Amino acid sequence: MSLSSFSILLLASASPAALAEESRPAAVEATRPSGETETPSADAEDAQDSNTIVVTARRRSENVQDVPVAISAVDSLTLDSQGTYNISALTKLQPTLQFYSQNPRNTFINIRGIGAPFGLTNDGFEQGVGIYIDDVYYNRIASATLDFVDVDQIVTLRGPQGTLYGKNTTAGAINITTRAPSSDFEGKAEVSLGNLSFKQGKASISGPISDTLAARISVTATDRRGTIYNTRTNSYIQSQDSVGLRSSLLWKPSNGLALTLSGDWNVQDPICCAFQYGGYGPTQRAANRQYPALVAAQQAQYPGLLPTNANPFDRTTDVDAQLRARNEHGGLSLRAVWDIDNNNTLTSITAWRYWDWKPANDRDYTIYPVYTKVENPTRQNQYTQEFRFNHDGQGYDLTVGLFGFHQKIRTSGVQSTGLAASKWLLNPTSALSNNPAVLNNVVAINDIRLDNTSVAAYAKLNWEIVDRFTVSPGIRINYDKKDGLYNSVVTGTASNGTRQVVSADPASPSYSDPWTAAQRGVQASQYYAPQLSAWNLSYDLNLRYEVTDDVNVYATYARSFKTAGLNLNGVPADSTGAAIPLYFTIKPEKVDHFEAGVKTQFWDRRATLNVTGFYTKIKDFQASVSNGQGTTVRGYLANADRVSSKGVEADFAIRPSDRFSAYVSGAYTDAKFDSFCDAPPPPELAGGTTLPGVAGNKCAYVGTPSAPGTPGGSSPPVYDASGAPLPGVSKWAFSWGGEANAPSELFGEEGQFYFGYDASSRSRWSSNPSPSIYTWVRGYALHNFRIGFRTDKFDAFLWARNAFDKDYIDLYLAGTGGNTGLIAAQVGDPQTFGGTIKFNF
Repeated sequence: MSLSSFSILLLASASPAALAEESRPAAVEATRPSGETETPSADAEDAQDSNTIVVTARRRSENVQDVPVAISAVDSLTLDSQGTYNISALTKLQPTLQFYSQNPRNTFINIRGIGAPFGLTNDGFEQGVGIYIDDVYYNRIASATLDFVDVDQIVTLRGPQGTLYGKNTTAGAINITTRAPSSDFEGKAEVSLGNLSFKQGKASISGPISDTLAARISVTATDRRGTIYNTRTNSYIQSQDSVGLRSSLLWKPSNGLALTLSGDWNVQDPICCAFQYGGYGPTQRAANRQYPALVAAQQAQYPGLLPTNANPFDRTTDVDAQLRARNEHGGLSLRAVWDIDNNNTLTSITAWRYWDWKPANDRDYTIYPVYTKVENPTRQNQYTQEFRFNHDGQGYDLTVGLFGFHQKIRTSGVQSTGLAASKWLLNPTSALSNNPAVLNNVVAINDIRLDNTSVAAYAKLNWEIVDRFTVSPGIRINYDKKDGLYNSVVTGTASNGTRQVVSADPASPSYSDPWTAAQRGVQASQYYAPQLSAWNLSYDLNLRYEVTDDVNVYATYARSFKTAGLNLNGVPADSTGAAIPLYFTIKPEKVDHFEAGVKTQFWDRRATLNVTGFYTKIKDFQASVSNGQGTTVRGYLANADRVSSKGVEADFAIRPSDRFSAYVSGAYTDAKFDSFCDAPPPPELAGGTTLPGVAGNKCAYVGTPSAPGTPGGSSPPVYDASGAPLPGVSKWAFSWGGEANAPSELFGEEGQFYFGYDASSRSRWSSNPSPSIYTWVRGYALHNFRIGFRTDKFDAFLWARNAFDKDYIDLYLAGTGGNTGLIAAQVGDPQTFGGTIKFNF
């Protein structure tokens, strides 16, 4: 239950509402999605005391301490007070939630180390962590990078979800609820200013239009100067620039019927995103093809032009290509809730969403014009329809649902090389490497398409067999159909000065041209149109026993799956240059999940302690690999044989009085490849002469690899990562904090002075698909403070985040530019500080 209770305990002392309602100082009732009018269950009604929280995570209102699922609930007041205005910052509150973002499209969210293949964007696979806003499923993880708009609550469910939620997910679900239109006029406004020219404004207004119609409109805007200075362009990058708008109409034509029409529009348009120099790690490439030698060789063409950033914490870079990360999404939804009678409710959610991604990147990560343009603009349209029926019976309740999903993605990418490409990408022993014209203006035009349809039926039963003992079985049947296209047409200048298609097919007219042959070693044209369709069955069983009113124990088993996927970024080719069909599709993941926990409250419910143990094993885990063909390493997805994630999560919260609250949450997570003998070699073992494989044995090869980092050495074709940790997950992660307040008066207004402290830490973790000696991110701890004064209508406070200005790395990238040894780094935010003023009316 990670943060469910301690977040609420903390919020009570932070909330202006607590000043006016001391009778329930630690209670914040989770608002139901807009327009939902289901009657709370008996358990929920019994739970309405001063130290409980009611959630609807299982499609019924109930005390969160009774939910036999590991669940975290964070109220809007916690989000606001701690500056958590997107999911990236949410990870500082929830130790088992991992979030990594190279840019909005290249974003990964994992829970307990599983969810999405690390380090690779591919339109053809599914997320393992589902994101829902007001019950609408958001397929594109890019939406997670945008600012929250008028959020009321965020509930994170850990472990497989599918027998209660529209889209099947193997790692968990993040369910975001926005504020519903109100029957009374209300509004709020908030302004924040800080260093780095940080400016943020939020406002919302709501109220009745008639006796049966109410409306709400909300807006948020964030702007911040970049944290990295680009010496090449004399400008700051990694800035923030976002606007969000959300509106909704709630119509209640009768007591039993509520319809909510919602619309939203969100856009980010920062100067972003580039990595910095993070170091050099020798690979197996020839010494004259590694980073130091390549930089020296550029001096013949660009004398005196040397990289200037030797330390990532100098917060400088010198990339020369244009940068852009415009990320826009929006949509409409109609939610209808019909209370047929006191025991039966029918809900319908109809939604359309779009996503528009317009990027520009520098993918050589250097000051030189190696890659002059790397852009993959993408447009998505998504349609969903869900019907859900809830029945409350005597001693049981039942949820039955139908879900339909259709997605259309169109990506029109372009990649081009520049005048520095020949020296950087071609073997220096070739005379062609000294001719900038050979690789200059080699252009790849990519047409990537996906049509994805999914339909499902699910059901969940909660049955109290005997007093205090509840059995909850669930089932889901799912059908998926995917049709894809990958068409990359590469053209370059041949030795006779004409433009030719760069083909890997020996029958191509220009195949033997020396310039075309050199270009083919960098990138060649490729075409294939993969398809798949499949049925899947998943199911789960929850057991809950209420030992006392304040002690619950539970156990869960779930058999789940992640839908099969398509490789839509290019795949290995055969000797004729044709794409190999074996790599077109990725098998579905097959998940067995076990979980047991205890949820307790004691000391008159002033203290809460919850402990969860989990074990998840996955067969055919969808992982990132690379084929090592040519100068540019091509990444794609494949299946690792077996993966597991096991660990323990514990949360403790205490509130001895209305004047003080504290919490601590910790997680131990051991996530690893149990069997993955054909993983991609890490950079220190890649780039050399590849040892021959053994026919019929994907894991065997002939010969002995050279020692790691031996220039000109022998590289294995595969790497046995069995027993190695999964990327992106720390074994240990913690969050802790507290708040103290004292009644006082300021300018004639009665209120509270308060002081809050929150912190998080994590141990080291691997940021390469196969663990590399060069890409272990060191552990770190971050500390945040706030101090202010509040009344029931007004709140003003000063804040400091990363208060001690800790230098830390968000992400390392290795193998850039074809295993040159260059390690690129993404540096975490520096110390930020400022002030916030909020008004309610």
